[in-house]
Amino acid sequence: MSGFRRACGRCGQTAWWSLVLWFLATPLAASAGSSPASTETRTVDVVIYGATSAGVTAAVQVARMGHSVILIEPGRHVGGLTSGGLGFTDSGDKRVIGGLAREFYQRVRRHYDNPTAWQQEAAQDYARYRPTEDAMWTFEPRVAEQILQAMLSEASVELLLQQRLDRNIGVRVEQGRIVDIRMESGLILAASQFIDATYEGDLMAAAGVRYTVGREANSVYNETLNGNQVQANTHNHRFLKKVDPWRIPGDRSSGLLPGAEDATAGIDGTGDERVQAYCFRMCMSNSPANRRPFPKPDGYNELDYELLLRNFEAGDLRFPMKPDMMPNRKTDTNNNCAVSTDFIGGNTHYPDADYAEREAIVRAHERYQKGLMWTLANHPRVPEQIRREMAQWGLPLDEFVDNDNWPHQLYIREARRLVSDYVVTERDCRRVVIAPDSVGLGSYNMDSHNVRRFITADGFIQNEGDVQVSPGGAYLISYRSLIPARGSLTNLGVPVCLSSSHIAYGSIRMEPVFMVLGQSSATAAVLALRNNISLQDVAYPALRDQLLKDGQVLDLPPQSAPRILISKESLPGLVLDNAEAVLEGNWVASSSSPNYVGAGYLHDGDLEKGTMSATWTLTAPKSATFQLNLSYSPGNNRSNRVVVQVNVADQKHSVLVNQQQKPTIDGLFVPLRTLTLQQGEKLVVSISNRDTQGHVIVDAVQLVEVAKDNN
Repeated sequence: MSGFRRACGRCGQTAWWSLVLWFLATPLAASAGSSPASTETRTVDVVIYGATSAGVTAAVQVARMGHSVILIEPGRHVGGLTSGGLGFTDSGDKRVIGGLAREFYQRVRRHYDNPTAWQQEAAQDYARYRPTEDAMWTFEPRVAEQILQAMLSEASVELLLQQRLDRNIGVRVEQGRIVDIRMESGLILAASQFIDATYEGDLMAAAGVRYTVGREANSVYNETLNGNQVQANTHNHRFLKKVDPWRIPGDRSSGLLPGAEDATAGIDGTGDERVQAYCFRMCMSNSPANRRPFPKPDGYNELDYELLLRNFEAGDLRFPMKPDMMPNRKTDTNNNCAVSTDFIGGNTHYPDADYAEREAIVRAHERYQKGLMWTLANHPRVPEQIRREMAQWGLPLDEFVDNDNWPHQLYIREARRLVSDYVVTERDCRRVVIAPDSVGLGSYNMDSHNVRRFITADGFIQNEGDVQVSPGGAYLISYRSLIPARGSLTNLGVPVCLSSSHIAYGSIRMEPVFMVLGQSSATAAVLALRNNISLQDVAYPALRDQLLKDGQVLDLPPQSAPRILISKESLPGLVLDNAEAVLEGNWVASSSSPNYVGAGYLHDGDLEKGTMSATWTLTAPKSATFQLNLSYSPGNNRSNRVVVQVNVADQKHSVLVNQQQKPTIDGLFVPLRTLTLQQGEKLVVSISNRDTQGHVIVDAVQLVEVAKDNN
């Protein structure tokens, strides 16, 4: 294991980990066994470990380029999350999805062009079926697996299932190259090139490559969205009501409820060992002919859902999940709100855990989530409106038929990450930095789910770690982030657990991007073996030519030019950003629209009118006449009647701002008032969403001295 991998961060996890261990006392059905023991040695050009979507595209690419390949998978299925329930493609800008990834989504559309594909509804009743488009981005899990298996079969890829890497002594390295890898069954696979396409980075770690786990501090890579996120806790996936975390309300001596951690808020931007929460992306059905009730798991304990029930009783009546509709009246169901499908804190030890501990963690997630669904559907303390909503849903009878209709793949949103010569960071995602050796593009939000629950200063429970900030367009991913650093292994590609910071990985970690990077890694592997060179010495122009020939998208689309980060320090006068405002209410952070100061802006979501405000206090730096300006990111969905209060001394002014109109000062600011101030005098500026229709934006205020007229 690399020395860069920090010591396992188990501090502060006792309560939650005790819950996990309790879960393990009642095991679920045993997982499928490995293939029979073997001492056979197989030799091919390329070995790919992990039949995730990235592993499938990598294997198909190697085969199509005329080389021998073995795709080996620890489990029983191919496709990872793409066939494991994540049918609602988190794609961002679909123009940047090319090559084999786009071919997959084109095959999805062709599948649904066939009338026989529609068994539970008519094609015209499904809004996301658009036969005039070249691809389709939503699909049923079994359809995804059928298509991926067909792509492998057509390319004559040899697929080996239920073969796990011996992570202790199973990787033989000589002179900086992997020579062969050994499975627990005894099977040995030798190759010129290897690709680790697992979600965990197991081959990478066992080979001794430098990697990391967890959230870097903002200071490590000059970022703004990494590390602890308490002050930025303005998303919807948190507690909006005050919920007591103690087993006996108000009695600390009674101990914390399951899911709560005995820790304080911490310091914003500091790093730790935590990874974003996992869940199963459940496929549900509302077709009476194709559904079964949610099962009550063995070992069910009502106390495990006490936070959920207390949150309802505190008045948070939001539906605690996000069921996006797939074809045939099925869903891809994701986490939503304060207590939902994410098993927050239950995955802390997963990335470096051995197989037995990982399997126990997976079973604990399954038990938690099955118990959650049963609770929502049946428990009398769940509000009636929630139980009515749940009554229409169940598990689909025709999905995951070999796993009791439950997804076979846990959503490993993040585990290990390579540390290489190029680390993709927030600055890449925002196009402040432009990689010169692009092998694919990302474009989705910098998206991290919560990592923990802590106790607030006033003694209530709160979630922490969720970030959902748009990069503002597509960005380039460097080839060097897919391979180990120079001086390390020379024949290992890592398209899934690539070299990136935690927050950048939150954007990269989308299945279409993994497919793109899998194909690019395979292309580089073939070029390296053909020329008998290291992956680090593959000439980028040759790699680029081959990728373009095979349909990959490597350049920024129109209107995605490099972005210049507008810092408040670069602007004239005194500027206060939204981070320096005193906030009331549930503001949401964003950077989706252009033209704003700093890392992003806040908006009210066009919700909870009259409950949100932002207030800045400015101090006049000298005695002079100043112009007070307001910055916001304009748009058609903004409010055209935002009242800004400007108070100085005993004077109070109200200014009406139309946030649909483009700001007139450098495209950033609109003037509010001209004011004569004395040095040290305080000026208070407030924005409220009271009596507004449309989104209200909070970005920055500016105080600029008015030039004297010398005439």
